[in-house]
Amino acid sequence: MAFSTKALALVSVASATLLAAPACAQSTATPWELKPDMGYAYDRDGKTYSYKMGTSNAGELLKGAKKVPKGTLFFIGQNGQLYMRSGPYLEGDGKFKFGPDQ
Repeated sequence: MAFSTKALALVSVASATLLAAPACAQSTATPWELKPDMGYAYDRDGKTYSYKMGTSNAGELLKGAKKVPKGTLFFIGQNGQLYMRSGPYLEGDGKFKFGPDQ
């Protein structure tokens, strides 16, 4: 299923929200579950929202949509900006590469 740029932003927000806190608070990953009937937004002021979605205009939502590549990490930087990174984020032993110092 493809997502529009707006939907990508929605997904990014949810990802960042769910990945940022657990990555710092614990050494194991927390499962993240997106629901097919929900949209997740990261607005221009940096606020996050979730929306119940319908199907009557799904075609419009999918126009210009791009799939998020597997292996993508979303996070909030120290400046409060949402970022995404493709590429390895786990060590060879499965530990989070960017976790807290030990």
